[in-house]
Amino acid sequence: MSEPVSVQSTIRQEAAPGPVILLEEVRKRYGDRQAVAGVSFEVRPGEFFGLLGPNGAGKTTLIEMMEGLRQADSGTVTVFGRPPWPRDIALLPRLGVQTQSSAFFVRQTAREHLRTVAALYGADRAAAERTLASVQLTEQGDTRVEKLSGGQRQRLAIASALVHDPELIFLDEPTAALDPQARRELWKVLRALKSAGRTIVYTTHHIDEAEALCDRVAILVDGRVAVLDTPHHLVASSGLPTRLLVPAERMTVEEGAAIPDVRRVTAEGGSLVLETSEPGRVLSAVDRLIGLHDVQTRTATLEDIYLDLTGHLQSSEQQS
Repeated sequence: MSEPVSVQSTIRQEAAPGPVILLEEVRKRYGDRQAVAGVSFEVRPGEFFGLLGPNGAGKTTLIEMMEGLRQADSGTVTVFGRPPWPRDIALLPRLGVQTQSSAFFVRQTAREHLRTVAALYGADRAAAERTLASVQLTEQGDTRVEKLSGGQRQRLAIASALVHDPELIFLDEPTAALDPQARRELWKVLRALKSAGRTIVYTTHHIDEAEALCDRVAILVDGRVAVLDTPHHLVASSGLPTRLLVPAERMTVEEGAAIPDVRRVTAEGGSLVLETSEPGRVLSAVDRLIGLHDVQTRTATLEDIYLDLTGHLQSSEQQS
């Protein structure tokens, strides 16, 4: 695949200098279930903001309130300084929305589909061609949408959200159901959007993806923001242990547990896993005992923090 074409940024000069999105003590209840329980945060201009959490944590409800599709029971939601609810028609051209189940004109070609969407927003036909190039679909422009691969459809969904040159883009699990190669290719498109200065609100169940792409992430648990920070600072301040993977045939559980500063020893596959907050000291001890050949070191990741906060709900929700 060719290198991605840079996404042209034409961010409107009249954009408010303050936060693009501001939520203050937002609450939403469905019957006896509190879906959103006092959420407050802001999204800054040009920020790639990740919203993470298991199913039922409140992500979709929050996104829909920001998009103006749902009304909060209480609290304040503003987008570009304006309340998106009741539906604010003046805001719509400034927003781009890609949902998990994006609708297409499947009997049209990719180019025709984008021209149709562009026309709905009053954008010119050239916008469709520019946007096709920005998501690397120029070669598939004359292919009917129903014939596109899953990854190509995902890129077309993003193109449909971009064709009218919005300032704020909502991307709801844009890499869901893609194979690893297609997912990494789409990362290039998302990084191009970020480099172009777009403001992006983004949900995903791929935590490694959020760590690689997002400026800040909010992790929701039971309708509340459990943590909100940059991925780097969340990992650095987590206090989660470093894991040393030692070939199981070279050390027993008892020998590993006897090493000073080892918190816990477990067996995983063909490895003995030593957990520690002092990896330098433990590595030195392992080196003295058996040497460091085939010994691996794994530091904490954003996914470790996510699982620590949410338990093991992630794997079950991905299967649902």
